[in-house]
Amino acid sequence: MRILIALFLALLVTQPAHTREIIFGIVPQQAASKLARVWTPILTQVSALSGHTIHFATAPDIPTFEKRLKNGEYDLAYMNPYHYVVFHQEPGYKAIAKAANKQIKGIIVVRKDSGIATLPQLDQQTLAFPSPAAFAASILTRTDLSAAHVRFTPKYVSSHDSVYLAVAQGIFPAGGGVMRTFNSIDPAVRNQLTPIWTTKGYTSHAIAVHPRIDHQTATSIQQALIALSDNQNGQTALTELAISGFEAAQDGNWDDIRALQIDLLHDLLH
Repeated sequence: MRILIALFLALLVTQPAHTREIIFGIVPQQAASKLARVWTPILTQVSALSGHTIHFATAPDIPTFEKRLKNGEYDLAYMNPYHYVVFHQEPGYKAIAKAANKQIKGIIVVRKDSGIATLPQLDQQTLAFPSPAAFAASILTRTDLSAAHVRFTPKYVSSHDSVYLAVAQGIFPAGGGVMRTFNSIDPAVRNQLTPIWTTKGYTSHAIAVHPRIDHQTATSIQQALIALSDNQNGQTALTELAISGFEAAQDGNWDDIRALQIDLLHDLLH
């Protein structure tokens, strides 16, 4: 009997960690319905490969997403590079993956029929951006506008898609975004717009785990993300996200963002 009990306990010890339910928060660059459509196939595949049930979550706007990151409401999150640098400090999110062979760049778009082709033509205008701390679409584009001595008033409209729609409708002469979201908007809107500026590239978005997630669970999810490009269903899902695949990441990958010494969310952390 003692031998049987010992064997049973040994089997328990060698079993994989129990299945967890993981809340995965996605930065709301686009409408929640669009994010869910694009990300759900990814999360379905990662759930199957990792053995953990991963649930999609987002927020109504980027400032709300930032507050939820600060409060640790997501077990796992896809966040912009600046968000990662901030929320790695507190509450301690740790990067496990990022898009493979990809940098993030901001773009400034205008209507094709606007006659605007250079940044100086935007002087003294009110321009659209997703939110103050949207890294490429707002921080990088505003920095480049200022470097070009363009005086402008920023108007924050909550998402990348809202920027593109507002510019297409002529509400603003120009706005900030990124190529991935620009290429994924309704063609009827995209065909009215053209990018006139692209910023320098930086390390792209992080997928990061909250410190309450144990190492074994985090590793299984990381391996599942990396393995997506190895099967047809995973490749199809990645195509919808407009990336070729994910690769392992570590905290130091975002040192280029730290070097910018951005301090926009200081008040949120203190």
